[in-house]
Amino acid sequence: MKELMLGNKAVARGLYEAGCCYVSSYPGTPSTEITEEAVKYDDIYCEWAPNEKVAMESVFGASLAGRRAFCGMKHVGLNVAADPLFTMSYTGVNGGVVIGVADDAGMHSSQNEQDSRHHAIASKIPMLEPSDSEEALEFTKLAYEISEKYDTPVLLKMCTRVSHSQSIVETSDRVEPAPKPYEKNIAKNVMTPANAIRRHPIVEERTKKLIEYAETAPINRVEMGGTDLGIITSSTSYQYVKEVFGDSVSILKLGMANPLPNKLILDFASKVKKLAVVEELDPIIENHCKALGLEVSGKDILPICGEFSQNIIRKAFGVKVPEGPSIDDEIPVRPPAMCSGCPHRGMFYTLKKNNCIVMGDIGCYTLGSAAPLNAMDMTLCMGASISATHGFNKASKGEYEHKTVAVIGDSTFAHSGMTGLADAAYNQSNSTVIVLDNSITGMTGHQQNPLTGKNIKGEPAGQINLEALCHAMGINRVVVVDPYDLDQCDKVLKEELAADELSVIISRRPCVLLKEVKKNPPESVDPDKCVGCKSCMRIGCPSISIKGGKAHIDDTLCVGCGVCNQMCKFGAISLTGKEDR
Repeated sequence: MKELMLGNKAVARGLYEAGCCYVSSYPGTPSTEITEEAVKYDDIYCEWAPNEKVAMESVFGASLAGRRAFCGMKHVGLNVAADPLFTMSYTGVNGGVVIGVADDAGMHSSQNEQDSRHHAIASKIPMLEPSDSEEALEFTKLAYEISEKYDTPVLLKMCTRVSHSQSIVETSDRVEPAPKPYEKNIAKNVMTPANAIRRHPIVEERTKKLIEYAETAPINRVEMGGTDLGIITSSTSYQYVKEVFGDSVSILKLGMANPLPNKLILDFASKVKKLAVVEELDPIIENHCKALGLEVSGKDILPICGEFSQNIIRKAFGVKVPEGPSIDDEIPVRPPAMCSGCPHRGMFYTLKKNNCIVMGDIGCYTLGSAAPLNAMDMTLCMGASISATHGFNKASKGEYEHKTVAVIGDSTFAHSGMTGLADAAYNQSNSTVIVLDNSITGMTGHQQNPLTGKNIKGEPAGQINLEALCHAMGINRVVVVDPYDLDQCDKVLKEELAADELSVIISRRPCVLLKEVKKNPPESVDPDKCVGCKSCMRIGCPSISIKGGKAHIDDTLCVGCGVCNQMCKFGAISLTGKEDR
Protein backbone atom coordinates (compact mmCIF):
# COMPACT_ATOMS: atom_id res chain seq x y z
CA MET A 1 0.00 0.00 0.00
CA LYS A 2 1.03 3.57 -0.60
CA GLU A 3 0.41 6.20 2.04
CA LEU A 4 1.27 9.84 2.70
CA MET A 5 3.35 9.83 5.87
CA LEU A 6 5.17 12.21 8.13
CA GLY A 7 8.88 11.41 8.23
CA ASN A 8 8.72 10.41 11.89
CA LYS A 9 5.68 8.23 11.27
CA ALA A 10 7.60 6.54 8.45
CA VAL A 11 10.43 5.71 10.87
CA ALA A 12 7.89 4.14 13.21
CA ARG A 13 6.50 2.13 10.30
CA GLY A 14 10.04 1.03 9.49
CA LEU A 15 10.46 -0.15 13.09
CA TYR A 16 7.30 -2.17 12.77
CA GLU A 17 8.20 -3.74 9.43
CA ALA A 18 11.76 -4.50 10.59
CA GLY A 19 10.45 -6.52 13.54
CA CYS A 20 11.54 -4.12 16.26
CA CYS A 21 10.21 -5.34 19.60
CA TYR A 22 11.35 -2.69 22.10
CA VAL A 23 11.27 1.13 22.01
CA SER A 24 12.39 3.44 24.79
CA SER A 25 12.70 7.19 24.24
CA TYR A 26 12.53 10.59 25.87
CA PRO A 27 10.33 13.12 24.03
CA GLY A 28 12.19 15.89 22.25
CA THR A 29 11.14 17.95 19.24
CA PRO A 30 11.58 17.10 16.38
CA SER A 31 11.88 13.38 17.27
CA THR A 32 8.84 12.86 19.50
CA GLU A 33 6.35 11.49 16.96
CA ILE A 34 8.51 8.45 16.19
CA THR A 35 7.71 6.90 19.54
CA GLU A 36 4.16 8.24 19.62
CA GLU A 37 3.51 6.45 16.31
CA ALA A 38 5.40 3.30 17.30
CA VAL A 39 3.22 2.79 20.37
CA LYS A 40 0.23 2.34 18.06
CA TYR A 41 1.65 -1.04 16.97
CA ASP A 42 0.75 -3.75 19.49
CA ASP A 43 3.76 -5.82 18.41
CA ILE A 44 6.17 -3.19 19.78
CA TYR A 45 6.64 -2.56 23.49
CA CYS A 46 7.05 1.22 23.95
CA GLU A 47 7.85 3.43 26.92
CA TRP A 48 8.90 6.92 27.88
CA ALA A 49 12.14 6.78 29.82
CA PRO A 50 13.11 9.44 32.39
CA ASN A 51 15.95 10.57 30.08
CA GLU A 52 17.85 9.60 26.95
CA LYS A 53 20.71 7.90 28.78
CA VAL A 54 18.29 5.57 30.53
CA ALA A 55 16.48 4.93 27.24
CA MET A 56 19.69 3.91 25.48
CA GLU A 57 20.83 1.71 28.35
CA SER A 58 17.49 -0.12 28.43
CA VAL A 59 17.68 -0.59 24.66
CA PHE A 60 21.11 -2.13 25.14
CA GLY A 61 19.54 -4.56 27.61
CA ALA A 62 16.80 -5.43 25.12
CA SER A 63 19.48 -6.07 22.51
CA LEU A 64 21.33 -8.40 24.86
CA ALA A 65 18.07 -10.32 25.19
CA GLY A 66 18.21 -10.88 21.42
CA ARG A 67 15.46 -8.47 20.33
CA ARG A 68 15.63 -5.64 17.86
CA ALA A 69 15.37 -2.36 19.77
CA PHE A 70 15.16 1.40 19.18
CA CYS A 71 15.56 4.61 21.14
CA GLY A 72 14.72 8.08 19.85
CA MET A 73 15.79 11.56 20.91
CA LYS A 74 16.61 15.04 19.65
CA HIS A 75 20.17 16.22 19.07
CA VAL A 76 20.78 17.56 22.57
CA GLY A 77 19.38 14.32 23.97
CA LEU A 78 22.19 12.46 22.23
CA ASN A 79 24.60 14.42 24.43
CA VAL A 80 22.85 12.96 27.47
CA ALA A 81 23.08 9.46 25.99
CA ALA A 82 26.69 9.80 24.82
CA ASP A 83 28.08 7.82 27.77
CA PRO A 84 26.43 4.50 26.85
CA LEU A 85 26.66 5.31 23.12
CA PHE A 86 30.44 5.42 23.01
CA THR A 87 30.83 2.15 24.92
CA MET A 88 28.10 0.37 22.94
CA SER A 89 30.33 0.99 19.95
CA TYR A 90 32.84 -1.33 21.64
CA THR A 91 30.42 -3.97 22.89
CA GLY A 92 28.42 -4.21 19.71
CA VAL A 93 24.95 -5.76 19.79
CA ASN A 94 23.07 -9.02 19.96
CA GLY A 95 19.68 -8.01 18.57
CA GLY A 96 19.92 -5.04 16.23
CA VAL A 97 19.98 -1.54 17.75
CA VAL A 98 18.91 1.63 15.93
CA ILE A 99 19.25 5.04 17.58
CA GLY A 100 17.12 7.77 16.10
CA VAL A 101 18.40 11.33 16.52
CA ALA A 102 16.64 14.38 15.08
CA ASP A 103 18.69 17.55 14.56
CA ASP A 104 17.09 20.96 14.69
CA ALA A 105 18.91 23.26 12.29
CA GLY A 106 17.41 26.70 12.68
CA MET A 107 16.68 26.04 16.37
CA HIS A 108 12.91 25.98 15.97
CA SER A 109 12.61 24.39 19.43
CA SER A 110 16.14 23.97 20.77
CA GLN A 111 18.77 25.80 22.78
CA ASN A 112 21.54 25.18 20.25
CA GLU A 113 22.30 24.06 16.71
CA GLN A 114 24.22 20.81 16.79
CA ASP A 115 25.39 18.50 14.05
CA SER A 116 24.95 14.94 15.31
CA ARG A 117 27.26 13.59 12.63
CA HIS A 118 30.08 14.51 15.02
CA HIS A 119 28.74 11.95 17.50
CA ALA A 120 28.76 9.27 14.81
CA ILE A 121 32.35 10.08 13.86
CA ALA A 122 33.58 10.33 17.45
CA SER A 123 31.86 7.12 18.60
CA LYS A 124 32.81 5.28 15.37
CA ILE A 125 29.22 4.24 14.76
CA PRO A 126 27.60 4.14 11.31
CA MET A 127 24.96 6.77 10.58
CA LEU A 128 22.26 6.76 7.91
CA GLU A 129 20.60 9.99 6.80
CA PRO A 130 17.25 9.83 4.94
CA SER A 131 16.02 12.76 2.85
CA ASP A 132 12.27 11.99 2.77
CA SER A 133 9.64 9.74 4.33
CA GLU A 134 10.17 6.84 1.92
CA GLU A 135 13.85 6.75 2.77
CA ALA A 136 13.04 7.16 6.46
CA LEU A 137 11.12 3.89 6.33
CA GLU A 138 13.62 2.02 4.17
CA PHE A 139 16.71 3.32 5.97
CA THR A 140 15.24 2.23 9.30
CA LYS A 141 14.91 -1.33 8.04
CA LEU A 142 18.36 -1.21 6.46
CA ALA A 143 19.83 0.08 9.72
CA TYR A 144 18.85 -3.15 11.47
CA GLU A 145 20.51 -5.22 8.76
CA ILE A 146 23.71 -3.19 9.09
CA SER A 147 23.52 -3.36 12.89
CA GLU A 148 23.39 -7.13 12.99
CA LYS A 149 25.76 -7.75 10.08
CA TYR A 150 28.50 -5.47 11.42
CA ASP A 151 27.78 -5.97 15.15
CA THR A 152 27.16 -2.29 15.86
CA PRO A 153 24.47 0.13 16.92
CA VAL A 154 23.39 2.35 14.02
CA LEU A 155 22.44 6.01 14.20
CA LEU A 156 19.51 7.18 12.07
CA LYS A 157 19.80 10.96 11.62
CA MET A 158 16.62 12.86 10.97
CA CYS A 159 16.19 16.63 10.89
CA THR A 160 13.26 18.97 11.42
CA ARG A 161 12.28 19.17 7.75
CA VAL A 162 12.45 15.41 7.14
CA SER A 163 10.80 14.59 10.47
CA HIS A 164 7.93 17.00 9.98
CA SER A 165 7.31 16.90 6.24
CA GLN A 166 5.18 14.34 4.40
CA SER A 167 5.81 12.25 1.33
CA ILE A 168 4.54 9.00 -0.18
CA VAL A 169 5.77 5.71 1.28
CA GLU A 170 5.05 2.17 0.26
CA THR A 171 4.34 -0.09 3.21
CA SER A 172 4.89 -3.82 3.54
CA ASP A 173 4.27 -6.53 6.11
CA ARG A 174 6.12 -6.96 9.38
CA VAL A 175 8.96 -9.46 9.35
CA GLU A 176 10.11 -10.25 12.86
CA PRO A 177 13.33 -12.27 12.98
CA ALA A 178 13.66 -15.01 15.55
CA PRO A 179 15.15 -13.72 18.82
CA LYS A 180 18.85 -14.31 19.12
CA PRO A 181 19.71 -16.39 22.19
CA TYR A 182 21.55 -14.65 24.99
CA GLU A 183 25.03 -16.02 25.54
CA LYS A 184 27.26 -14.91 28.37
CA ASN A 185 30.32 -13.20 26.91
CA ILE A 186 32.37 -11.29 29.47
CA ALA A 187 35.08 -10.29 27.00
CA LYS A 188 32.49 -8.64 24.72
CA ASN A 189 29.99 -7.18 27.14
CA VAL A 190 31.91 -6.30 30.29
CA MET A 191 33.90 -3.19 29.40
CA THR A 192 36.63 -3.25 31.99
CA PRO A 193 39.83 -1.62 30.70
CA ALA A 194 41.41 -4.98 29.87
CA ASN A 195 38.42 -6.02 27.74
CA ALA A 196 37.95 -2.58 26.19
CA ILE A 197 41.57 -2.53 25.02
CA ARG A 198 40.91 -5.72 23.06
CA ARG A 199 37.63 -4.42 21.65
CA HIS A 200 39.00 -1.15 20.22
CA PRO A 201 40.89 -2.80 17.33
CA ILE A 202 37.69 -4.65 16.46
CA VAL A 203 35.90 -1.31 16.17
CA GLU A 204 38.61 0.04 13.85
CA GLU A 205 38.43 -3.05 11.66
CA ARG A 206 34.65 -2.70 11.54
CA THR A 207 35.03 0.89 10.34
CA LYS A 208 37.21 -0.28 7.46
CA LYS A 209 34.55 -2.78 6.44
CA LEU A 210 31.84 -0.12 6.67
CA ILE A 211 33.87 2.19 4.42
CA GLU A 212 34.03 -0.64 1.86
CA TYR A 213 30.26 -1.00 2.19
CA ALA A 214 29.78 2.76 1.73
CA GLU A 215 31.63 2.64 -1.61
CA THR A 216 28.91 0.55 -3.25
CA ALA A 217 25.92 0.96 -0.91
CA PRO A 218 22.79 1.78 -2.94
CA ILE A 219 21.89 4.54 -0.46
CA ASN A 220 24.94 6.44 -1.77
CA ARG A 221 23.94 7.12 -5.36
CA VAL A 222 25.18 9.16 -8.29
CA GLU A 223 22.69 11.05 -10.45
CA MET A 224 24.59 12.24 -13.51
CA GLY A 225 23.35 15.36 -15.28
CA GLY A 226 25.33 18.31 -16.53
CA THR A 227 29.05 17.95 -15.80
CA ASP A 228 30.00 21.61 -15.41
CA LEU A 229 29.04 21.32 -11.74
CA GLY A 230 28.91 18.34 -9.45
CA ILE A 231 27.23 18.62 -6.03
CA ILE A 232 27.72 16.25 -3.13
CA THR A 233 24.82 16.49 -0.69
CA SER A 234 22.60 14.63 1.74
CA SER A 235 19.39 14.76 3.78
CA THR A 236 17.02 17.67 3.16
CA SER A 237 19.76 19.59 1.33
CA TYR A 238 19.40 17.03 -1.47
CA GLN A 239 15.77 18.07 -1.92
CA TYR A 240 16.71 21.74 -2.18
CA VAL A 241 19.47 20.98 -4.70
CA LYS A 242 17.09 18.97 -6.88
CA GLU A 243 14.46 21.71 -6.78
CA VAL A 244 17.00 24.38 -7.77
CA PHE A 245 19.05 22.49 -10.37
CA GLY A 246 16.98 19.51 -11.49
CA ASP A 247 19.10 17.48 -13.93
CA SER A 248 21.29 20.40 -14.99
CA VAL A 249 24.04 19.33 -12.57
CA SER A 250 25.41 15.99 -11.43
CA ILE A 251 24.66 14.93 -7.87
CA LEU A 252 26.22 12.48 -5.46
CA LYS A 253 23.59 11.85 -2.79
CA LEU A 254 25.05 10.37 0.37
CA GLY A 255 22.56 8.36 2.41
CA MET A 256 25.31 7.13 4.69
CA ALA A 257 26.68 10.01 6.74
CA ASN A 258 29.33 7.93 8.51
CA PRO A 259 31.65 6.48 7.48
CA LEU A 260 31.96 8.37 4.21
CA PRO A 261 33.24 6.65 1.06
CA ASN A 262 36.56 7.56 -0.54
CA LYS A 263 36.66 5.97 -3.99
CA LEU A 264 33.05 6.87 -4.76
CA ILE A 265 33.70 10.55 -4.05
CA LEU A 266 36.96 10.60 -6.00
CA ASP A 267 35.33 8.90 -8.98
CA PHE A 268 32.42 11.35 -8.95
CA ALA A 269 34.78 14.33 -8.70
CA SER A 270 36.71 13.11 -11.75
CA LYS A 271 33.57 13.34 -13.89
CA VAL A 272 32.72 16.99 -13.21
CA LYS A 273 34.54 20.27 -13.88
CA LYS A 274 33.71 21.92 -10.57
CA LEU A 275 32.84 20.30 -7.24
CA ALA A 276 30.66 21.68 -4.42
CA VAL A 277 29.20 20.34 -1.19
CA VAL A 278 25.77 21.38 0.06
CA GLU A 279 25.24 20.34 3.68
CA GLU A 280 23.52 22.01 6.61
CA LEU A 281 25.54 23.12 9.62
CA ASP A 282 29.12 21.82 9.82
CA PRO A 283 31.43 21.09 6.83
CA ILE A 284 31.81 17.38 7.51
CA ILE A 285 31.47 16.11 3.94
CA GLU A 286 33.43 19.13 2.72
CA ASN A 287 36.34 18.47 5.08
CA HIS A 288 36.34 14.80 4.07
CA CYS A 289 36.62 15.83 0.40
CA LYS A 290 39.48 18.20 1.18
CA ALA A 291 41.26 15.42 3.09
CA LEU A 292 41.05 13.41 -0.13
CA GLY A 293 42.89 16.24 -1.91
CA LEU A 294 39.89 17.63 -3.76
CA GLU A 295 39.25 21.28 -4.49
CA VAL A 296 35.70 21.89 -3.38
CA SER A 297 33.34 24.77 -2.59
CA GLY A 298 31.09 24.63 0.43
CA LYS A 299 31.07 26.88 3.43
CA ASP A 300 32.90 29.56 1.46
CA ILE A 301 29.61 30.26 -0.31
CA LEU A 302 27.01 28.68 2.01
CA PRO A 303 26.21 29.56 5.64
CA ILE A 304 27.37 27.43 8.56
CA CYS A 305 24.40 28.59 10.67
CA GLY A 306 20.72 27.84 10.27
CA GLU A 307 18.53 25.89 7.88
CA PHE A 308 19.02 26.00 4.15
CA SER A 309 16.31 26.78 1.62
CA GLN A 310 15.99 26.77 -2.13
CA ASN A 311 16.68 30.49 -2.33
CA ILE A 312 19.76 30.29 -0.10
CA ILE A 313 21.19 27.75 -2.53
CA ARG A 314 20.14 29.81 -5.55
CA LYS A 315 21.93 32.88 -4.20
CA ALA A 316 25.06 30.89 -3.29
CA PHE A 317 25.41 29.53 -6.83
CA GLY A 318 24.33 32.67 -8.66
CA VAL A 319 21.00 31.29 -9.82
CA LYS A 320 18.23 33.86 -10.29
CA VAL A 321 15.77 33.91 -7.42
CA PRO A 322 12.22 33.79 -8.83
CA GLU A 323 9.93 36.64 -7.97
CA GLY A 324 6.76 35.85 -6.13
CA PRO A 325 3.83 37.67 -4.54
CA SER A 326 4.67 39.66 -1.42
CA ILE A 327 2.77 41.53 1.24
CA ASP A 328 3.51 45.24 1.37
CA ASP A 329 2.35 45.62 4.95
CA GLU A 330 4.79 44.62 7.65
CA ILE A 331 3.47 41.60 9.51
CA PRO A 332 3.51 42.16 13.29
CA VAL A 333 5.78 39.92 15.31
CA ARG A 334 3.98 37.22 17.26
CA PRO A 335 6.40 36.01 19.94
CA PRO A 336 5.75 32.73 21.75
CA ALA A 337 3.97 33.06 25.08
CA MET A 338 2.65 30.91 27.87
CA CYS A 339 -0.94 29.88 27.25
CA SER A 340 -3.91 31.64 28.77
CA GLY A 341 -4.35 30.18 32.24
CA CYS A 342 -0.87 28.60 32.27
CA PRO A 343 -0.20 27.62 35.90
CA HIS A 344 3.40 28.83 35.63
CA ARG A 345 2.41 32.45 35.05
CA GLY A 346 1.46 33.22 38.64
CA MET A 347 4.73 31.88 39.99
CA PHE A 348 6.83 33.82 37.50
CA TYR A 349 4.90 36.99 38.29
CA THR A 350 5.69 36.39 41.97
CA LEU A 351 9.38 35.85 41.20
CA LYS A 352 9.55 39.09 39.23
CA LYS A 353 7.66 40.99 41.93
CA ASN A 354 10.26 39.85 44.46
CA ASN A 355 13.15 40.75 42.14
CA CYS A 356 14.57 37.22 42.27
CA ILE A 357 17.54 35.89 40.35
CA VAL A 358 16.02 32.92 38.52
CA MET A 359 18.06 30.00 37.23
CA GLY A 360 15.81 28.48 34.59
CA ASP A 361 15.56 25.15 32.83
CA ILE A 362 14.27 23.49 29.66
CA GLY A 363 10.51 23.39 29.20
CA CYS A 364 7.56 25.53 28.17
CA TYR A 365 8.17 27.51 31.37
CA THR A 366 11.35 28.84 29.77
CA LEU A 367 8.90 31.37 28.30
CA GLY A 368 9.01 32.99 31.74
CA SER A 369 12.07 34.73 30.33
CA ALA A 370 9.96 36.59 27.77
CA ALA A 371 8.51 40.08 28.15
CA PRO A 372 6.72 41.35 30.10
CA LEU A 373 7.72 38.90 32.84
CA ASN A 374 11.44 38.75 32.02
CA ALA A 375 11.70 36.47 35.04
CA MET A 376 14.64 34.28 34.14
CA ASP A 377 18.40 34.85 34.27
CA MET A 378 19.84 31.59 32.88
CA THR A 379 18.85 28.52 30.89
CA LEU A 380 21.51 25.98 29.92
CA CYS A 381 20.35 22.39 29.57
CA MET A 382 18.01 19.85 31.10
CA GLY A 383 18.42 19.85 34.89
CA ALA A 384 21.01 22.63 35.06
CA SER A 385 18.84 25.03 37.06
CA ILE A 386 19.38 23.29 40.40
CA SER A 387 23.07 22.55 39.89
CA ALA A 388 23.74 26.10 38.67
CA THR A 389 21.88 27.63 41.62
CA HIS A 390 23.94 25.54 44.03
CA GLY A 391 27.19 26.63 42.40
CA PHE A 392 26.04 30.24 42.16
CA ASN A 393 25.21 30.41 45.84
CA LYS A 394 28.31 28.56 47.04
CA ALA A 395 30.67 30.66 44.92
CA SER A 396 29.09 33.94 45.97
CA LYS A 397 29.55 32.94 49.65
CA GLY A 398 26.00 33.72 50.59
CA GLU A 399 25.67 37.09 48.83
CA TYR A 400 22.73 35.96 46.68
CA GLU A 401 21.34 33.04 48.67
CA HIS A 402 18.22 34.86 49.83
CA LYS A 403 17.20 36.12 46.40
CA THR A 404 18.14 33.26 44.03
CA VAL A 405 15.86 30.39 43.01
CA ALA A 406 16.04 27.41 40.67
CA VAL A 407 12.97 26.76 38.53
CA ILE A 408 12.43 23.34 36.96
CA GLY A 409 9.46 21.41 35.54
CA ASP A 410 8.26 18.04 36.77
CA SER A 411 9.38 16.11 33.68
CA THR A 412 12.73 17.89 33.57
CA PHE A 413 13.17 17.18 37.28
CA ALA A 414 12.68 13.45 36.59
CA HIS A 415 15.00 13.71 33.57
CA SER A 416 18.04 15.17 35.31
CA GLY A 417 17.00 17.41 38.17
CA MET A 418 17.08 14.75 40.87
CA THR A 419 20.86 14.45 40.80
CA GLY A 420 21.25 18.22 41.04
CA LEU A 421 18.94 18.26 44.05
CA ALA A 422 20.89 15.39 45.60
CA ASP A 423 24.06 17.42 45.13
CA ALA A 424 22.49 20.47 46.79
CA ALA A 425 21.22 18.38 49.71
CA TYR A 426 24.48 16.47 50.17
CA ASN A 427 26.61 19.61 50.08
CA GLN A 428 24.22 21.58 52.31
CA SER A 429 23.31 24.25 49.83
CA ASN A 430 21.31 27.20 51.12
CA SER A 431 19.18 27.37 47.99
CA THR A 432 15.52 27.55 47.06
CA VAL A 433 14.26 25.17 44.38
CA ILE A 434 10.86 25.56 42.73
CA VAL A 435 9.44 22.52 40.94
CA LEU A 436 6.74 23.60 38.50
CA ASP A 437 4.56 20.51 38.60
CA ASN A 438 1.97 20.76 35.83
CA SER A 439 1.39 16.97 35.76
CA ILE A 440 2.65 16.45 32.21
CA THR A 441 5.57 16.95 29.83
CA GLY A 442 4.16 20.10 28.31
CA MET A 443 6.61 21.51 25.78
CA THR A 444 6.82 18.44 23.54
CA GLY A 445 3.08 17.78 23.42
CA HIS A 446 1.74 16.22 26.62
CA GLN A 447 3.75 13.06 27.14
CA GLN A 448 3.62 11.23 30.46
CA ASN A 449 6.57 11.11 32.86
CA PRO A 450 7.49 9.31 36.10
CA LEU A 451 5.64 11.90 38.21
CA THR A 452 2.26 11.61 36.44
CA GLY A 453 1.32 8.07 37.41
CA LYS A 454 0.55 7.08 33.83
CA ASN A 455 2.55 5.27 31.15
CA ILE A 456 2.93 6.09 27.46
CA LYS A 457 -0.57 4.69 26.75
CA GLY A 458 -2.17 6.68 29.57
CA GLU A 459 -2.56 3.56 31.69
CA PRO A 460 -1.81 3.50 35.46
CA ALA A 461 1.93 3.30 36.15
CA GLY A 462 4.43 3.76 38.95
CA GLN A 463 4.43 7.30 40.29
CA ILE A 464 7.20 9.18 42.08
CA ASN A 465 5.99 10.98 45.20
CA LEU A 466 7.82 14.27 44.84
CA GLU A 467 7.38 15.39 48.44
CA ALA A 468 8.53 12.03 49.81
CA LEU A 469 11.51 12.01 47.45
CA CYS A 470 12.64 15.45 48.65
CA HIS A 471 12.31 14.40 52.29
CA ALA A 472 14.22 11.19 51.55
CA MET A 473 17.10 13.32 50.26
CA GLY A 474 17.27 14.98 53.67
CA ILE A 475 15.39 18.17 52.77
CA ASN A 476 13.28 19.38 55.69
CA ARG A 477 11.53 22.31 54.07
CA VAL A 478 9.13 21.07 51.37
CA VAL A 479 5.95 23.06 50.73
CA VAL A 480 3.24 22.85 48.05
CA VAL A 481 1.57 25.98 46.65
CA ASP A 482 -1.16 26.71 44.11
CA PRO A 483 0.30 29.08 41.48
CA TYR A 484 -3.17 30.53 40.89
CA ASP A 485 -3.05 31.88 44.47
CA LEU A 486 -0.74 34.90 44.24
CA ASP A 487 -0.84 35.75 47.96
CA GLN A 488 0.12 32.19 48.92
CA CYS A 489 2.94 32.13 46.36
CA ASP A 490 4.28 35.44 47.61
CA LYS A 491 4.11 34.43 51.28
CA VAL A 492 5.77 31.02 50.77
CA LEU A 493 8.47 32.39 48.47
CA LYS A 494 9.47 35.03 51.02
CA GLU A 495 9.56 32.44 53.80
CA GLU A 496 11.70 29.96 51.88
CA LEU A 497 14.12 32.60 50.60
CA ALA A 498 14.60 33.80 54.18
CA ALA A 499 15.40 30.31 55.46
CA ASP A 500 19.01 29.30 56.05
CA GLU A 501 18.74 25.84 54.55
CA LEU A 502 17.82 24.08 51.32
CA SER A 503 14.10 24.24 50.58
CA VAL A 504 11.79 23.02 47.83
CA ILE A 505 8.60 24.76 46.73
CA ILE A 506 6.30 22.59 44.64
CA SER A 507 4.10 24.79 42.47
CA ARG A 508 1.35 22.31 41.62
CA ARG A 509 -1.43 22.90 39.15
CA PRO A 510 -2.16 20.72 36.05
CA CYS A 511 -1.47 22.12 32.58
CA VAL A 512 -4.57 24.02 31.50
CA LEU A 513 -4.51 22.25 28.12
CA LEU A 514 -5.06 18.80 29.62
CA LYS A 515 -8.47 17.49 28.59
CA GLU A 516 -9.42 16.48 32.12
CA VAL A 517 -8.73 19.94 33.57
CA LYS A 518 -11.96 21.76 34.37
CA LYS A 519 -12.10 25.28 32.95
CA ASN A 520 -13.91 28.20 34.57
CA PRO A 521 -16.05 30.66 32.63
CA PRO A 522 -13.99 33.56 31.29
CA GLU A 523 -13.16 36.66 33.30
CA SER A 524 -14.87 39.91 32.40
CA VAL A 525 -13.91 43.58 32.78
CA ASP A 526 -16.23 46.22 34.18
CA PRO A 527 -15.31 49.27 32.04
CA ASP A 528 -16.77 51.63 34.64
CA LYS A 529 -14.30 50.37 37.27
CA CYS A 530 -11.27 49.97 34.99
CA VAL A 531 -8.96 52.97 35.19
CA GLY A 532 -6.59 51.77 32.45
CA CYS A 533 -3.63 51.31 34.82
CA LYS A 534 -2.49 48.25 32.82
CA SER A 535 -1.49 46.29 35.94
CA CYS A 536 -3.20 43.24 34.45
CA MET A 537 -0.89 43.47 31.44
CA ARG A 538 2.17 42.73 33.58
CA ILE A 539 1.51 38.98 33.55
CA GLY A 540 1.65 38.73 29.75
CA CYS A 541 -1.58 36.76 29.39
CA PRO A 542 -2.64 36.38 25.71
CA SER A 543 -6.27 36.88 26.74
CA ILE A 544 -5.74 40.43 28.00
CA SER A 545 -5.34 43.51 25.83
CA ILE A 546 -6.02 47.22 26.02
CA LYS A 547 -8.79 48.65 23.87
CA GLY A 548 -9.84 52.25 24.07
CA GLY A 549 -7.67 52.74 27.13
CA LYS A 550 -9.46 50.00 29.04
CA ALA A 551 -8.55 46.38 29.76
CA HIS A 552 -10.24 43.85 27.51
CA ILE A 553 -10.42 40.07 28.00
CA ASP A 554 -10.92 37.77 25.02
CA ASP A 555 -13.55 35.32 26.21
CA THR A 556 -12.55 32.82 23.51
CA LEU A 557 -9.10 32.46 25.11
CA CYS A 558 -9.68 33.08 28.82
CA VAL A 559 -10.07 29.99 31.03
CA GLY A 560 -10.96 31.88 34.20
CA CYS A 561 -7.80 31.15 36.15
CA GLY A 562 -8.40 34.22 38.34
CA VAL A 563 -4.82 35.47 38.40
CA CYS A 564 -5.55 38.80 36.73
CA ASN A 565 -8.45 39.69 39.03
CA GLN A 566 -6.13 39.26 42.02
CA MET A 567 -3.90 41.96 40.51
CA CYS A 568 -6.63 44.53 39.93
CA LYS A 569 -6.81 46.95 42.86
CA PHE A 570 -10.03 48.49 41.59
CA GLY A 571 -12.13 45.32 41.38
CA ALA A 572 -12.64 45.80 37.66
CA ILE A 573 -12.01 42.15 36.75
CA SER A 574 -14.25 39.33 37.92
CA LEU A 575 -15.37 35.87 36.90
CA THR A 576 -18.64 35.82 35.02
CA GLY A 577 -19.65 32.62 36.75
CA LYS A 578 -17.10 31.63 39.40
CA GLU A 579 -16.70 27.93 40.11
CA ASP A 580 -14.36 26.06 42.43
CA ARG A 581 -10.81 26.23 41.09
